[in-house]
Amino acid sequence: MNWVRVCRLEEILPGLGVCARVEGRQVAVFRVGERLFALSNLDPFTRANVLSRGLVGSKGERLYVASPLLKHRFDLESGECLDDPNVRLPVYAAKLEEGEVWVGVPVLEAARAGA
Repeated sequence: MNWVRVCRLEEILPGLGVCARVEGRQVAVFRVGERLFALSNLDPFTRANVLSRGLVGSKGERLYVASPLLKHRFDLESGECLDDPNVRLPVYAAKLEEGEVWVGVPVLEAARAGA
C-alpha cells in the first residue's frame, strides 16, 4: 500500500469532506465523528468531481454522502450507491497518524496511475 499524506485532521471539519489529489486521482476524504473515509470524488452519474462537497447523512447504520448535483447517495464504507446498487465508487483506506490524514492506494493501482 502506498500511503499519501492529505492534510492535518483539523483541516477537515466534522461531518464534511475535502478533495485531495492522490496518485493522480481526485479522492474525497470525509471526517465523521472519529472516523475517516476516502472514496472517489467523481460522481458517476454526472461525471463531475464534486462528491467532496456532498452532504453526509445516514440510513439506519449506513453512513453515506449525497452528491450535491443529483443527490445520489453513496455508502462511505463500500462506495455502493444506495439509489442504484449496480453503481459503486472506488474506496480507499484512510488513517490518522500523529494528527495527519493519510490515504492508501494499493501498490498495483499506484503503479498504473504513474504509468
